[in-house]
Amino acid sequence: MRTIFSNFIFVLIIFLHLPLVGLRAQTALTAANIDKLNLLQDSLSAYSDSTVSVKDDVDRMAYNTMFVKKLIGALKTPHSFQYQFDSLVNNVSILTAPNQSFRIITWSVPFTDGTYKFYGTIQMATKDGSLKLIPLNDDGKNFSDDNLVTNQKKWYGARYYEMIPVTYPGKNPYYILLGWKGNDEKTTKKVIEVLSFEKEDAVFGKNIFEVKKKAANKNRIVFEYNKQNSMTLTFDKQVNMIVFDHLAPYEANMEGNAAYYVSDSSFDGYTISYQRLYLKENVELRNDASSLDELYSTPRKATTLFQKGRH
Repeated sequence: MRTIFSNFIFVLIIFLHLPLVGLRAQTALTAANIDKLNLLQDSLSAYSDSTVSVKDDVDRMAYNTMFVKKLIGALKTPHSFQYQFDSLVNNVSILTAPNQSFRIITWSVPFTDGTYKFYGTIQMATKDGSLKLIPLNDDGKNFSDDNLVTNQKKWYGARYYEMIPVTYPGKNPYYILLGWKGNDEKTTKKVIEVLSFEKEDAVFGKNIFEVKKKAANKNRIVFEYNKQNSMTLTFDKQVNMIVFDHLAPYEANMEGNAAYYVSDSSFDGYTISYQRLYLKENVELRNDASSLDELYSTPRKATTLFQKGRH
């Protein structure tokens, strides 16, 4: 029988203790460039706030276009990788790999019909502080299959709020990303995505997610549920598990209709090993609230968990 701890001795999950190789190789930001970035950040914050607050979709896109241009200009500042852009935190997510090799910047533009478009870029760390970006093109609306493995040109699109690095001796690392995807006026989506790198490309999706015993693995996990519902999707490193609400229709005859799916007060999870993420059903959460439980609503209580029964 597997336990939630069984893979710990076989997989290295890297957190805050990774050496800051990328950062040490760089020269620090100069005081002049910090002042410059502070001013640019003020403009970026204003454009970002306006993108969210204005009522007209045309104005939203205009402000977002100005935001993108200003952001690229700011990132061109030598050693900008070291600048945190803290003032953007309300509307823009910036997740940095623990080894400081890259960071991923993502945000969304809401539209009046309840839909969203996602924007993002991956900034790679460079020894000389020059800019190296992998722009992400949101192509999620054209996905005929949520299970596709794609690259930055055909990005599934999401605003990521948590990163879980996974490594194994002699293997290329990959990064599990938890993200909010929005959707439309009826439903919301969240996603468990996998990011890895192959030559100059970002690769999204990896065949590691168990969905049923003796069934084919999936490349990513997408949750879709009623827009008024709140869903927990977070990572508890104490037990090496991604934990999430189990979703079910609140009317039995609406099986398969995501607009009727809500949290049913039970929880499932994925325990992490390098080769595969194992599905664990019927886990229980207790104690303190986590700020990552729900990106846009009051956090659910969920950090410490244990499994009910044996798996």
